[in-house]
Amino acid sequence: MPDKTKVLEKEFNIKTHDGTDMRVFSAKPDDGKEHPGVLVVMEIWGLTDFIKDVCRRLAQNGYETLAPHLYSRKEQVEIFTEENIMDAMRPFWTLPPEKRGDESAIQEIVSKSTDTSKKIIDGIMFNRQQTERNMIMDLEYAYKHLFDGKMEKDRGVVGFCLGGGLAFQLSTQVPFSASVIFYGANPRQIDDLANIKGSVLGLYAGEDSSINNGLPELMENVVKHRNLFEMKIYPGTYHAFFNHTAMSYNKDASDEAWTRMLWFYSQHLGE
Repeated sequence: MPDKTKVLEKEFNIKTHDGTDMRVFSAKPDDGKEHPGVLVVMEIWGLTDFIKDVCRRLAQNGYETLAPHLYSRKEQVEIFTEENIMDAMRPFWTLPPEKRGDESAIQEIVSKSTDTSKKIIDGIMFNRQQTERNMIMDLEYAYKHLFDGKMEKDRGVVGFCLGGGLAFQLSTQVPFSASVIFYGANPRQIDDLANIKGSVLGLYAGEDSSINNGLPELMENVVKHRNLFEMKIYPGTYHAFFNHTAMSYNKDASDEAWTRMLWFYSQHLGE
């Protein structure tokens, strides 16, 4: 479908597992027809313009999309903004590699952080597993909303960074025909790969050791569980190379990854 297809988009709220009103962004072809769906899972920054742009571009190519804002709760929505998260995490990302596991260096950063930054650090670093468990439950409700009435062959997902790991984990818990993982962490229990029903495309940056250190274990278990899995590593690129608003954006790799993703969806969605 050509990229000039007219798109219908809107933002609204849906209920999630604890009754919270979760904000979501939706984009789909404005042609009155049914289309395969793609759940779009945000980066650590939230429901940003970049994520909305991904939804629009997928809609232009014939997919109905939904992107939930996973910081929708009352205690999160004003604190977990893109600017606040950047302010909170920048000191950790600027630590030299040999210091990133140093408890004293970490505590020194925390001691100098604002109250807002401390809440973000607590949610994203110290209580990361619980945060991700809550996000997965929210994603299951977004899944139900988007795919209600759609056959399994019409269910796809894509996630980026934090969202890549969440999309990978979600794919072990609910059925997708096609899952696209942009530089996301492996499922927490690697043997959960056995539960994946559809095909998976993993897209990784060449210079991304924190994610790529998990790839040997992933490959071993993909073979073990006989998953339908494709992978591309983009040499010389860095984490978040697909995001055109990020410092690590790489246009050539991003363009190729976009083409590869569309081809992958064309092979596995709506068949």
